[in-house]
Amino acid sequence: MDILNGLNDAQKSAVLHVRGPLLILAGAGSGKTKTLTHRIAHLLATEGVYPSEVLAVTFTNKAAREMRARLATLTRQQNTRGFMPWMGTFHGICVRMLRTDGIAIGIQPSFVIYDEDDRQGLIKQAMKELSLSGDHIKPRAVSAAISSAKNELISPLEYAESAQFPFQQSVAKIYTQYEKLRRKAVALDFDDLLIETVRLLRESAQVRSKYRTQFRHILIDEYQDTNAAQYAIVKALVNDDKNICVVGDDWQSIYSWRGADFKNILRFEVDFPGAFVVKLEQNYRSTGAILEAAHNVITKNVERTDKKLWTSEGAGAPVQVQSVYDEVEEAYAVASRIGAQTAIGARRYGDFAVLYRVNAQSFALERALLQNHIPYQLVGGTRFYDRKEIKDIIAYMRLLYQPNDRMSFSRIVNVPTRGIGATSFEKFLLWQSESGMDIIAALTNASQTSRLTPRATHALTVFGEKLRGLQAMVESGVGPSEVITQLLEVVDYRRYILDGAPGGEEREANLSVLVSDAKSFMTVGDFLEEVALMSSVDASTSDEKVTLMTIHAAKGLEYPVVFMVGMEDGLFPSLRALEEGPQQLEEERRLCYVGMTRAREELHLLYAQSRLQFGQRGYSRPSRFLEDMGHHIANVSMASQDSYNEYGEPTNQFEVGDLVRSLQFGKGEVVDVDGLAVTVVFDGNIRKKLNVEYARLEKC
Repeated sequence: MDILNGLNDAQKSAVLHVRGPLLILAGAGSGKTKTLTHRIAHLLATEGVYPSEVLAVTFTNKAAREMRARLATLTRQQNTRGFMPWMGTFHGICVRMLRTDGIAIGIQPSFVIYDEDDRQGLIKQAMKELSLSGDHIKPRAVSAAISSAKNELISPLEYAESAQFPFQQSVAKIYTQYEKLRRKAVALDFDDLLIETVRLLRESAQVRSKYRTQFRHILIDEYQDTNAAQYAIVKALVNDDKNICVVGDDWQSIYSWRGADFKNILRFEVDFPGAFVVKLEQNYRSTGAILEAAHNVITKNVERTDKKLWTSEGAGAPVQVQSVYDEVEEAYAVASRIGAQTAIGARRYGDFAVLYRVNAQSFALERALLQNHIPYQLVGGTRFYDRKEIKDIIAYMRLLYQPNDRMSFSRIVNVPTRGIGATSFEKFLLWQSESGMDIIAALTNASQTSRLTPRATHALTVFGEKLRGLQAMVESGVGPSEVITQLLEVVDYRRYILDGAPGGEEREANLSVLVSDAKSFMTVGDFLEEVALMSSVDASTSDEKVTLMTIHAAKGLEYPVVFMVGMEDGLFPSLRALEEGPQQLEEERRLCYVGMTRAREELHLLYAQSRLQFGQRGYSRPSRFLEDMGHHIANVSMASQDSYNEYGEPTNQFEVGDLVRSLQFGKGEVVDVDGLAVTVVFDGNIRKKLNVEYARLEKC
């Protein structure tokens, strides 16, 4: 197979440049994944590079799986088991390094990985031990502050030294205590996976030399989204040959709120003097009109690289801009257009995506789609591994795997209920800490302490014996699926969820899926690792439904038709961005560019003249980004300016007997009027009492 087949000139140039640093500036829809995949294939097929000598970093597990599969096809791999062992996310690669070599800096290979819920739980424990009230200091805010500090490689001591305000000073104390508790549990949170790898590479010359020698070529995707810790890891791994290739687009950097620094890609040529630069500017996704409008938005930014996307597919339809009165009319305008196109067979539901700035905007859209019988999927809802029953069982599994994991033990000690009170629980933990035994061993030996009541001692001992039997299965190498199946029976969890409460059968079905999923893994350790590394970006999508999601969640995806709603100043760009200044506004503009370039054929932008927020109706001007787009847009179906201006002090102009129409409920008759309230009987004998200020009723 000709590895260069199907590549344009710029892509070929990026594939063939195999010596020294390479910066690939890849515009939206320009085939960066294809270029990166073919470059690796070229290294393997013609440059004598072995798969184990390539470090290829992607930003999602899904991207890594897809790239590995495409590479196997390109290089005609017969046996794909273990192929490209160092291809994966930063977190996944760091886990492997720490499991293998972390002992060099005192990290035990059997560490467990804490997710956000675990971290907040441990923060609460730290606050309790420090006698800090949660009334004024929210664990979520503390978690965000600690995460930000870790991503910037700021230690608890350094944080304490720079803390000036009361909140920061409290965080400094909690941060220190949190770290003590985390280390005692032999656990690492997601940020630790990165910063401990940085520490490993900095403090162990032997480990650093090992990986520098092994990785002859390093390739990093989405380089504009790297944070300080990831940047430090990359810098530490590059050897004297400097065969590093980074791919990215500063125009699509939208994650500064989680530590990403788009300036990493801007400074690449400074970090690696003489770097070869390739610009991928031919777009294979969007029409010319969409690209021009998006280009006009992004080029208003000052801090950016210079490029111009183009397509050979023609201009296509202009970008459509629609003005509506409020969020209800906006939602029904979207639903109406989707319904019209699918009704005549012009589109499938899966062709449509509706993007919004914040999750709260989804409510009106969901309602409109439901009432128009349009199937949809909400990306960003409760993920499978975030559901309570799943988190419970995962906590059990982690405790079996790492019996010093206090967070997991705290979650499941009374799930199902065992009659172990808070006081007994605290006394047991204090004794367990002093005893030197791990949690499961201490449970089975609870009779050795006199601090507990006989009832608590019995309950803890019985629980410990059950866990010890399950732990023996894990230690003997029984697969995770079998362990979970046995666990559900031993701790009587199935009966616990089928207690007659609503949703019991659904929860049982979720556990069935978990058991099936676990069959893919040979060891409990591998299973828990995969669970911990699951990313929300990896959520699956369906071709049979309209997709609703935030613009942030849409990055990396594409659809034939895209609606962007809420295009108003104060919503998009956000009020915070307008208040905080140029840097935040530039990130909002990059976010707008990302949203626009998700569209392949049609892009619809909607803005509401008024929007209900916190029970109050506010009025705003159209987003300044619409003005930035220039002449590549077309205004359609504009709401009446007169009706917009008329809305001031609300009045009730309806009378009993009036026939009315509601976007939400259809046609009906007014049967009662009381101030601003009207009672309407709609078709189907649906009786509703509505406030005319918000109901958007029209006389027929």
